[in-house]
Amino acid sequence: MNLPIQQIAKPLPSAFIEGLEQIFAERAILALPARKHHGASESHYPNLPPDAVVFPFSTEEVIELVKLCNRLDVPLIPYGAGTCMEGQTTALFGGVCVDMSRMDKVIAVNHEDFDCVVQAGVRREQLNDHLRDKGLFFPVDPGANATIGGMASTRASGTNAVRYGTMREAILSLRVVTPDGRDIRTARRARKSAAGYDLTHLFIGAEGTLGIITEIALRLHPIPEAISAATCGFGTLEGAVATVVQAIQVGVPLARVELLDEVQMRAVNLRSKLAEAELPTLFFEFHGSISGVQEQITLVEELAMANGGHAFRWALRPEERSKLWRARHEAYYAAVNLRSGCVGWTTDVCVPISRLAECILETKADLRASTLPAPIVGHVGDGNFHVIFVLDPNSETERAEAERLNANIIERALSMEGTCTGEHGIGIGKQEWLVKELGETVELMKVLKTSLDPKNLFNPGKIFQ
Repeated sequence: MNLPIQQIAKPLPSAFIEGLEQIFAERAILALPARKHHGASESHYPNLPPDAVVFPFSTEEVIELVKLCNRLDVPLIPYGAGTCMEGQTTALFGGVCVDMSRMDKVIAVNHEDFDCVVQAGVRREQLNDHLRDKGLFFPVDPGANATIGGMASTRASGTNAVRYGTMREAILSLRVVTPDGRDIRTARRARKSAAGYDLTHLFIGAEGTLGIITEIALRLHPIPEAISAATCGFGTLEGAVATVVQAIQVGVPLARVELLDEVQMRAVNLRSKLAEAELPTLFFEFHGSISGVQEQITLVEELAMANGGHAFRWALRPEERSKLWRARHEAYYAAVNLRSGCVGWTTDVCVPISRLAECILETKADLRASTLPAPIVGHVGDGNFHVIFVLDPNSETERAEAERLNANIIERALSMEGTCTGEHGIGIGKQEWLVKELGETVELMKVLKTSLDPKNLFNPGKIFQ
């Protein structure tokens, strides 16, 4: 799309290229196709490729690279799976992309303590495949098969957050390479500590601007005895949202509850070959003991019926549940496929649960008055929802309309004491909204950034200029 984002870069020094080749040999890539691949993401921002791409195998190689970049003033952009939504991997100032995908070892699994240690390039699905035979799982599920390092850097959450929390709650400690080349560990494996500053949570959500995460210690959970999933269509969007809010208020420990409006359901049916009614629909999943799950189901069904819900459609077998949640995870691609040749722009507000119905219904009224296709999908159990604008990339009119609607959505969320981003982060696109949300607090963030990265080499131009 023709957005006002331009790359400001200078050629890499020959001494830097020689240094890369000494450290990484054939794992230092200068070819344009590889660079363009690493300049792209799932966001709607233009592809601004780095000047080089490297694939470290170890923390020690990352340290060598950081020291080389420091010596020759070359920016670094950490890269996981490229699934970010706010342009966090875009090379605004050129430099070198540090692709962590080959640091993909599960270092340790501590069964008795329900935790593990992984390298940053381990993928979410890879980790759960590794844990399955041990009766454990890692619950944070943003939909994409993201790397754990990328999920930590953007403070990711997803469909399980309503019960199991986000990356903020899932991480015990980090191993980080700082901008001056130090190798630090932010904490030990203990479940709690009052030892000094909480540096673990300083780096979670920092989007690679304060350090490069190379290892992560994670909390794990036992695989539930019973798992049941279902969908339920509603006559009104208001009824669907009210069911979620009431279920949470009466203490039902929902594992997952996702909302798809009627536009999104049409898109999902087309892409994933489902046969769901094209109505505002909730996707539920219940975890626990057999009796506990049945109690949850009984109560939620009563709430749904009282709010205009239809009969639950069950997915009981593992393959049925997988098909259902795969359809939910591919909702973005389903939405974009509603219009041939178009791109998606996903919003990401989150509000207190008591204001959720009001926020979604006012947003839906905005969308009905617009000609722009814009499905709603959301992790409504924790107050987070998304509007996916489906845009013609060559239409300035449509881009302007999306910007107007997005501004309305964020203003509305902020007026309800919510946030401009529930899980995607700030990146390029939400910097002004961050200031509006937190005010002078952003100045303190800049002080921290300058203190740790005085040369502004770590993912420059992200979160704030």
